[in-house]
Amino acid sequence: MTLDGTNTYVIRAPGSRTAVVVDPGPSVRGHINRIEALGPVDLVLLTHHHHDHAESATELSERTGASVRAWEPTLCIGAGALRDGETIVSAGARIVVIATPGHTSDSVCFQLPDDRAVGSQDRTGSILTGDTILGRGFTILAQSENAVRDYLTSLESLRALDDAQLVLPAHGPALPSLRVIADEYLAHRRDRLAHISAALVQLDPHQLKDQSVISAITDAVYPEVSDELRLAAEASTAAQLQYLADRRR
Repeated sequence: MTLDGTNTYVIRAPGSRTAVVVDPGPSVRGHINRIEALGPVDLVLLTHHHHDHAESATELSERTGASVRAWEPTLCIGAGALRDGETIVSAGARIVVIATPGHTSDSVCFQLPDDRAVGSQDRTGSILTGDTILGRGFTILAQSENAVRDYLTSLESLRALDDAQLVLPAHGPALPSLRVIADEYLAHRRDRLAHISAALVQLDPHQLKDQSVISAITDAVYPEVSDELRLAAEASTAAQLQYLADRRR
């Protein structure tokens, strides 16, 4: 589910004494020790609430005195919830908050508009995408009423940003072009919706929450899904069925 594990990002501008930590990860003591050893931490930011991103945030805050901020207010410690479009200035860096619901309702991305490769003027910043965009494969969607609609809107918003931004996902390797990967994600999601829509024609809307229907469509649309990812595939199928059913009404 986490590919190679969860990527934790430590952000600081050149010359800054303190750092910002994004997604400190699950509660693994050795990992937390490594983060703390990098120097004083001013702020912990969370891309969303899943435990593989957020579980250690409280312990890291207790050990370093750092505030914790997230879209979900109950995850925050010593500071308020994140706001869409907000610019955070910490550790000498500008960090722009971009709300990107879909994977979860509280998912956000963090744009670093001043980030540059050493000696290069070709790149116009970086963006930390959490689980909204992965370094390999495609993300799952929350099984909620508006997840697919929200996710398509989030991808379109990311696509509209500058193409040259380096994508720094929470799982998997970095990717060189935000717009290219956003286009790939949009095409993939639309292809999945087309496959599910073809099956949906044969169904009564009242059947859509029937688990056997969800399972059958998952078999058709995700024929090679592993047992480990089966529940995730079914959750995405259910979300997409709901989206298509809403469009039919």
